[in-house]
Order: sequence, then structure tokens, then C-alpha cells
Amino acid sequence: MLQETIGIMFDSRMYRGIPAGRTGQESLANYERAAACYGLTPCFLRLEDIDSDMKTCIAYVKKDGVYVRQKMALPSVIHNRALQLRRAEQHKVTQLLLQGIQVYNVRNRYRKDHIHEMLHQDFSLRQYLPHAVKATPEDLVYMMEHYDDLIIKPCSGSIGHGIMRIFKKDGQWKLTCETKASRRGWATFRLSKGQLPSATLRRIFRHAYLIEERIPLVRYEGRPVDLRVSVQRGRDGLWGITGMFAKAAPAHTFVTNIAQGGKVMTLAEALGTVESDIHLLELATRIRSVALRIAQTLASSLPHLADLGLDLGITGNGEIYFIECNGRDQRYGFRKAGMNEHWKVSYQRPMAYGRLLLEQNSLIPRQPQTYHRGPY
Repeated sequence: MLQETIGIMFDSRMYRGIPAGRTGQESLANYERAAACYGLTPCFLRLEDIDSDMKTCIAYVKKDGVYVRQKMALPSVIHNRALQLRRAEQHKVTQLLLQGIQVYNVRNRYRKDHIHEMLHQDFSLRQYLPHAVKATPEDLVYMMEHYDDLIIKPCSGSIGHGIMRIFKKDGQWKLTCETKASRRGWATFRLSKGQLPSATLRRIFRHAYLIEERIPLVRYEGRPVDLRVSVQRGRDGLWGITGMFAKAAPAHTFVTNIAQGGKVMTLAEALGTVESDIHLLELATRIRSVALRIAQTLASSLPHLADLGLDLGITGNGEIYFIECNGRDQRYGFRKAGMNEHWKVSYQRPMAYGRLLLEQNSLIPRQPQTYHRGPY
């Protein structure tokens, strides 16, 4: 197999940590091992170090056990692990695509309301979507009239920040949200006359928020649990399930994000006390089916998609619900759950897909690609 270079694109902060091996939750060793399986040598680069006119870049490559920063030819295939949120960055990535550089996972952050709308267009997925509406004064009133438990979340938020819960208990509406006043970072307040504080209302209606019915998730030691399902393209270019693990919210909040202190475990550990082995197998099969359908539906509208982390919820009677989609899956949850082989495979499959793109590039003469900008 011909040894070729594949680019791994990082944010500046992560990129600067490469010489010291301080790249947060990204495992350089896993990239290297995975790439080697497919005759690839990874180089680690940033968008700002790419000269698209000269087709060159400055990147880190490992030589004799040390990461060396050098000028080199721009790889024809790049796996994007950076967030390009500025318009100028998006324009530069678009230019790379137009020049025939294959950047996969080109967009890795999408607005939650846009994702919900895309999935709602697929009739077969509607049963897995909680009722959700864009936050307006009228829709907030409607949702509070029809549901006693709601989640309000920013359309562009991440790792659980900015999410609120409003719920009715014993005839009294309450709000749970992040606050600096609480030692734990979260607190619950009574709502006067069942109305959100004016400052909260201004924030919700000034920015893009989604109001969603709260799904009655299964619980682990009294704490709500959801699942992270890794769905990736592999050597054949088709979507496959790399693995899944469960996340239980900390005792003081309803948010299961690992970055917020969520406990990570296998599906069997989370549900094993209440589910039989046969039921777990059947449930896992249904979860895989739903996750694959979601990935396929999103890929039909979003270009260059290859690597997703889907958050799915399960109710006590086995119903499955979509919670949100992560375009830059933080794979370390597998390691935290003791699923080391799944953790390694979560790096391996994207490298396998990169090998496929390189082979396709060598067979097909480079032509400008039509690029449809994905929603944010």
C-alpha cells in the first residue's frame, strides 16, 4: 500500500500543545496508529497555516519520536477537527474544496433548530423527535400550556452551557439553570406567577433558543441517563456504528454532558439492573437502526459529513428519542467508560474513510466541487 499523507486539522489552542503532547482529549497516538493501519502518515495542521494558492502548509509531523514543524505540500485529504466559526474561515475552507482538496467533516457545528428541521423532514424519524419549537413569546406560552416539563437550550450552544429547565411541580413552576451564585454552578428557583425572569426572557428571545419537551429518561441511581452513539463512515464509505456509551447527569443538575460532570458507563452498566440481557440486545439493535437513519438523513443535506456523535434518550418503556447531534464527537467518553477498543476504533474509522478519499482522488481527475454551505 502506498504511504501517503493525511491532514488532521486542529484549532490553534490544540495545535500549540502538540510539541508537548498537550492536546486535551485528542489522542495523537491514536491518530498515528490508526493512520498506519491504512498506509497513511498524519500531519497536524491549522487553517491559518495553509497557503491555498501555493498548495502548501506548515504542519507538525512526527520524526524520530519528536514532532517537527515544517513546510510541506498540502495533503489532498484533510480530516477537520477544528471549529471554523468566522466567515473568513468558512470562506477559506470553501476555497480548499473548490480546489479539489477533500475536507471531510467540513462543518462540525450545526444549529440545533436546523438539525431538528432536517430530521423532521424524514417521516420515518418523526416518532423519535421530541416536540420542539423555536423560542418565541407565543410558543413559550403554548409549550407551558401543553407540557409540565421543558428544556430551553441555545441553538448554537455546546457542552451543556446555557441550557435551562422549566417544570411544574405541585402546581408551582420552577426554573433550573446555571448560576454563579451556587457553589455547584446550578440552582433551582420558583417562578413568580409562572413567568420566567425578565432578564432570562430577554436572553431567550434576543438570541436563537429552542424550547423542547423534556423526555422522561431512564435513570441510574436516580439520575437521568442518555446515550452517546458514535456514527462514522469507514473504509467502504458507508455509515456504521462505532459504539455507544451511557452518560448519567450529576446529582445537582439534569445535564448529562461529560464536561458538566456527567458519569460515563456502558449501556449494560446503566440499564443492567432493570433490563434483561435479551432486552438490552434488542434495545441496542433499535438504537443502532435509529442512529444510522439519522446519520444518513443528515448526510443527504449536509456536505462532506463523516463523523458524528449522536445523543439519544431512552424512556422507561424503551422509547428512543433524538436529543442532539455533535459534529465534532469527543471520543474520550469511550475511554472513560472503560471501552478502550471502541475508543481506538473511533479514530480508526475516520482514517479508513480518509484512505478511501485518497484512492478516489487518485482515480478521478481533480475538478472544482460544488459546495453547498451547511446551516449554522
